Amino acid sequence: MKLLFDQNLSPRLVANLADHFPDSSHVATHSLDHATDVRVWGFAREYGYTLVTKDSDFHEMSLLQGAPPKVIWIRRGNCSTQQIENVLRKHVQDIKSLIKNSEANLLLLY
Repeated sequence: MKLLFDQNLSPRLVANLADHFPDSSHVATHSLDHATDVRVWGFAREYGYTLVTKDSDFHEMSLLQGAPPKVIWIRRGNCSTQQIENVLRKHVQDIKSLIKNSEANLLLLY
């Protein structure tokens, strides 16, 4: 189960969540930190990632294009990396269910 963290999230989340999602990555690792959303979307699709973002654009893309990739949309304002990590840890089972469910495209987390 691979997560791809968008540019609006800290690259530290990759290491911090490796116990649950060991094959995850950050867009900066792939020189996509300044790429268009379409390019990030295509990369996630091609390499089997689930996108994790705070950006509503990927929600809209998921509605228009469907999965893959699946999208985890974190609906929080300004918050720390630790708070984001806590939200993701709280919802590990929900995230794994999203990834396994062939009919689900999006998970909203608050």
